[in-house]
Amino acid sequence: MSKTQIFIPQQSSALLSPTFNKKKFSITYSVPSSPFALEIQNLGKQQCLGKKVWTDPQKVNGWMISSETATFMKAGGLGMIASELPEAFNRKYSSQGEHLTVITPLYLGDTKKKKAHFDGSLYHGAENKTIELKHLCDLTVPFLNENSEFVEYTTTVYTGTCENTPYIFISNDRFFNIDPHKDNPPAQDGCYILNKYGVNEVERFAFFSKAVYEFIKYNLKNNSLPTTIVANDWHSGALSGLMKYTPTVLVSKNMITEDDADKLRSIPIIHIAHHLGYQGWDYPNTARILNSLYELQTNFIFKNAKAIKNSNKRTVNTLIVHDCYNQASCNFHLADRVITVSKNYLEEVSKELGLGYDFRDILKIRKDHRTFFGIINGYDKKLISPNKEKIKAINDFFGNTDFKIFDENSVENKTHNKAEFIKLISHIAKDEAYKKQIIPLIDTYKFEDISKSVKDVTKTPVICATSRLVEQKGYDIASQAILSWIKKYYDKNFEFPIFVLGGAGSIDLFKMLTNLKDKVATVNPEAAKRIYVFHGYKDQFAYAIQLASDFYLMPCRFEPCGLTQMEAMAKGALPIATSTGGLVDSIDDKTDGFRTEVFFSDNRHVYGNNITARRLQNNENAFTETLDKSLQTFYDTPDVLTQMQRCAMKKDFSWETSGGSLEKYHTLFHKGHI
Repeated sequence: MSKTQIFIPQQSSALLSPTFNKKKFSITYSVPSSPFALEIQNLGKQQCLGKKVWTDPQKVNGWMISSETATFMKAGGLGMIASELPEAFNRKYSSQGEHLTVITPLYLGDTKKKKAHFDGSLYHGAENKTIELKHLCDLTVPFLNENSEFVEYTTTVYTGTCENTPYIFISNDRFFNIDPHKDNPPAQDGCYILNKYGVNEVERFAFFSKAVYEFIKYNLKNNSLPTTIVANDWHSGALSGLMKYTPTVLVSKNMITEDDADKLRSIPIIHIAHHLGYQGWDYPNTARILNSLYELQTNFIFKNAKAIKNSNKRTVNTLIVHDCYNQASCNFHLADRVITVSKNYLEEVSKELGLGYDFRDILKIRKDHRTFFGIINGYDKKLISPNKEKIKAINDFFGNTDFKIFDENSVENKTHNKAEFIKLISHIAKDEAYKKQIIPLIDTYKFEDISKSVKDVTKTPVICATSRLVEQKGYDIASQAILSWIKKYYDKNFEFPIFVLGGAGSIDLFKMLTNLKDKVATVNPEAAKRIYVFHGYKDQFAYAIQLASDFYLMPCRFEPCGLTQMEAMAKGALPIATSTGGLVDSIDDKTDGFRTEVFFSDNRHVYGNNITARRLQNNENAFTETLDKSLQTFYDTPDVLTQMQRCAMKKDFSWETSGGSLEKYHTLFHKGHI
C-alpha cells in the first residue's frame, strides 16, 4: 500500500474545522458572491424539481456502483439487486449494444464468517464465487487518515466478467480489508466490519465513492464515460456531490475545462434507496470525511450546499443532516432520480416521518415532480424455486435426508418434505456430533427430538422465520403473537405448530426468542418442545426450513421490498406479514399469503380502514390476529391452504417478466421516468 503525505497548511482555511459541528450549530447562506456559488446553491432545488432535461443515451452503458453483490459479498437485498439486475439487463439487452457494469470493492480478509482472497489473477469472493481479473489501472485517491493528515492512497482497479456481466473491482488494502478489529461490534460482519485498521463502514464507503469519482475522471481522459450511474443505496451516496459540485469549483479555479466539467455533471445519477433506516451516519468524523471528499473545495462547497426549501430544519444543507455527516443525504438531494424498491414504500417514505425519516419532505417534493419512482425488486425465480440440482445438493449436504422436488402443479411432496425436516431437526437435537458437523457456526437453544410426538404431519403446521435478527424484522412482534396464540389454545387437542425461528444478527433478539420458548414451556410444555430457536445462518439449513414450512413470518416494522417473502412463496411457504412496503405490493392477502388488515408507524395508523385500526390499536394485535387466521385456514380448510400455496408458487417476480421491473429500469435509463 503506497502512501505519500500531502501537507497543505497554507490552504487550511479551505477545510472545515474538525470541531465545526461540535457546538451550537446552525447554517445560514449568504448572497452568492460568484456565479459558481450561485450554481451550487441552486443545484439542490434544480435536481429535486427535475429541471434538467433528460437526454436519451440511445445505447445504455451504465455503471452500477454497489458495496455488495450477491456474487462476491452479500449481506442482504441490495447485494441481490447488484448482481441480478445487471445480469438480467445484459441477458436481454446486450445484443442491442447495451450493458450494465458492476463496480464494487475488492474485499480481502477473513471475518470468520466471510472470507475473500486474491492470488494474483483469481479473486475468490466471500460467496464461494471465483473470477479471473485483469489489471486495468492504478489510481491515486487523496483521503485523510486517522490523524487527519492527507494521504495519497494507491488504489488498483481490476476488471473481469462473471455471468455475462462486466465487473470492475476497486482494491485498497486499508479500506477494503475485512479482518475484524478487536473492538468490532458482534453484529457487524462482512463489508460492514470495523476492520483491523480502525476503518468503519461509513469511512469505507466514503472512500469507495471518492475512488469511483477518481475512476470516472480517469475515464474522462480516455473518453469512455458511462451514460448512466446507478448508485446502490447509501454506500455510494456521496457520488452526486462529487460529480455535481466539484467540477463547478474546479472550473472556477481553472483546473478543468468547462467542457470536461459538463461531461462529468451531465452523467445522470440514479440513486436506489433500500432501507431508509440505514443512511451512513458518522458524527465524530463529520469534518474528516467531508474534507477527505472535497479537499480544498470543502469550505466553499459546504457553505453553498443549499437544500431545496422544506419543512425539516435538519435538512437545510445537502452534505449533512443537522450537524452530522450522512452518506445518503447528498444523493437524496442531488441525484437526477431517486428510486425505491417498491411502489408502496415510495408512498410510505414520502408521507410518514417514521418511515421517511429526515428525508420525507425531500422525497415528497421529488414524488410530486416525478424525480422519485418505485420499482419493486425482481428475483430470478429459477434460483429460488425447488429444482433437481438444488434438492440434490441439499440432500448431499445433510447426508441422511430425502427432500423431494415439488411445484405448483404437484404440491404433495411438500408434506413429504415436512416429515423429512422433522427427522432432520430431531437428528440435530439428539446428535451433538452431527450438529457440529452440519451447522457448526449456528447456536441452538434446547432443540428437542419430536420425531415420535408428531402423530400426523398433515395436520401439523410448520412456521418459520429465518431473516436477519434486527429490529426491523419484528421478531418481538412475532414472539408476542406466538405466545398469545398458544395461551389462547393451550388446552386444545390438536397438533401444535412447529416454529423454527432465528438468523444471524442481534444476540439480544436471540435471547428474546429463547425467552419465548421458556415462557411457552410454562403454558404448555409440549408446545414449547416444538419451538426451535437458533442464532446464525447457513444457506442449506435455511433452504431446508423453507422447503418444509407452510408459513413464513414477516412481522416487519418496515420492509422496502422484501425478497424473503418471494423466496418463501416460491417454495410454497405462505407469508404471514404486516402490511408495509413491498409486502403490500407482492402479497395478495388470502390469495397467496396473509397480511395484517392495518399497519401502524410511530403509533399512527398508515394502512387499512379507520374502524379496524381503532379495534386493533397496534401492529402486535394486528399480527396476532393474522397469525390466528392463518392457522385457522390450515386446520379448518386445508383445501383452501393448498390452493393458496399453488398460487404463491405460480407467482413470478423474475426481472425479465413482460412489463416487469427490468423493462421499467430500461425505460428509466432512456427516458428518465417509468
